[in-house]
Amino acid sequence: MSRALPKYNKRRVVFIGGAAAVVLSGAVIAGSALAGTPDKSSTAQSARTLSDPGTISCPDVKSQLPAVPASAQAEVDRNLALLDTQIAEANKRLVDTVGQGGANFVQNAILGPLKDKRVSTIDRIAISIGRQGTKPTGLDSLATCTLNAGGTGTGGTDTGTDTGATDTATPSATASAADDAAGGTDTSTAVGTISCPDVKSQLPAVPASAQAEVDRNLALLDTQIAEANKRLVDTVGQGGANFVQNAILGPLKDKRVSTIDRIAIAIGRQGTKPSGLDSLAACTLTK
Repeated sequence: MSRALPKYNKRRVVFIGGAAAVVLSGAVIAGSALAGTPDKSSTAQSARTLSDPGTISCPDVKSQLPAVPASAQAEVDRNLALLDTQIAEANKRLVDTVGQGGANFVQNAILGPLKDKRVSTIDRIAISIGRQGTKPTGLDSLATCTLNAGGTGTGGTDTGTDTGATDTATPSATASAADDAAGGTDTSTAVGTISCPDVKSQLPAVPASAQAEVDRNLALLDTQIAEANKRLVDTVGQGGANFVQNAILGPLKDKRVSTIDRIAIAIGRQGTKPSGLDSLAACTLTK
């Protein structure tokens, strides 16, 4: 009896020891699994960070204006409100298109078009003030906006601004350049061509004193179309279904509205200002 009891105790110790080892191994495995599982709150925070597109910030125009004549106040206020609307729309587009396009998507599809819109709107403000006083200059420098922390792009200079500067580029010259770069194949045929109503043929008699300014702005209209066609080729495949309308045709129309308005104002200084020319601003994409 005394010899059997130690043997029984030995078997019991072995059994309990084995069970403890199994339990300990399970605890180690479970601990490892938990350690390798990312915290849900951490994952959600990471997702929110990756999806944060940032915020667009633009220079304040109102604070840079001279005294506004009473007769121009309503029009100036309307265009200042439009500047705010343009920023809000750009910020919404920034959120709606997060993750789309390549490295330059924000610049090409959002910041660039926003700058074009702001140039036209700011120019209308300057023209309104100039009708009853001295037209302010240098406001175009306030057109460029930037993308604040959270996004990946920044506002940059855009040579396609509507500043009234002369440019010898023409649609045919741009198409030729694209043709040469492609080794004799005109890539513009793959994406279509932008077509706009002819403005020159719709003008009344132009006073001699206004001829130079009218000609300069007519040439600018051609330059704008050439730049839009080049942009059409450079951004092929970017964005969604409405990319061409939002990023190219819309901004082009804004530029043309401003340029056509300058033509009408130039004619009106020495004669009757033509009306209804804004209907010629909208362009279409021809496949």
